[in-house]
Amino acid sequence: MLGYDWPRLHAALNDLPAALLLIAVLFDLAAALARRPALRVIGFATMVAGAVGGVLAVVSGLQAEEHIAHGEAVHRVMETHETLALVTLGIFGVLALWRVVREKRMGGTERGITLALSLGGLGVLIATAVLGGRMVFEHAAGIPTVVLQEEMHERAEGHHHHGAEADEAADHDDAAPAATADSTQPAGHTHAPGTPPHQD
Repeated sequence: MLGYDWPRLHAALNDLPAALLLIAVLFDLAAALARRPALRVIGFATMVAGAVGGVLAVVSGLQAEEHIAHGEAVHRVMETHETLALVTLGIFGVLALWRVVREKRMGGTERGITLALSLGGLGVLIATAVLGGRMVFEHAAGIPTVVLQEEMHERAEGHHHHGAEADEAADHDDAAPAATADSTQPAGHTHAPGTPPHQD
């Protein structure tokens, strides 16, 4: 699939819908506070796009769950992440469809209810994203076992810097013996270059 397996495809698809839904809620909130209908139009269009993208993100996530190796700990996090993702999609999917039908005929109370639901959906969306990050960064979900084992082996061997930082460190190490070569001289006592050593 264009070089993507399901976990990578899910990772590629899930960020944009979340960003669009966040922007939609922020525009709707700004429209309500500033009483600017133009901002509400932007929020409406962005919410519809985010809901459509959310369908793709959820479908790819459900497929990714079946194609990644994972243990019991990550499975529990994954199940909660999946539940929250479905709730998020449900909230914004219903809101997007409702606004397609009612956007131009909504009264103040109806808009207030939809905004409150949007803010609640945003909270669930953020919780979903936090759990998704936890799966990757705390449980290495989606990383093949072979790749993970190789990375652990490399980390056990240690990391060696290359380039300018390493050259600077090497120069510092080379200069250190020269600075301490004549340890018989009193502290703070120096000679100009070419000065012969003291005769005792």
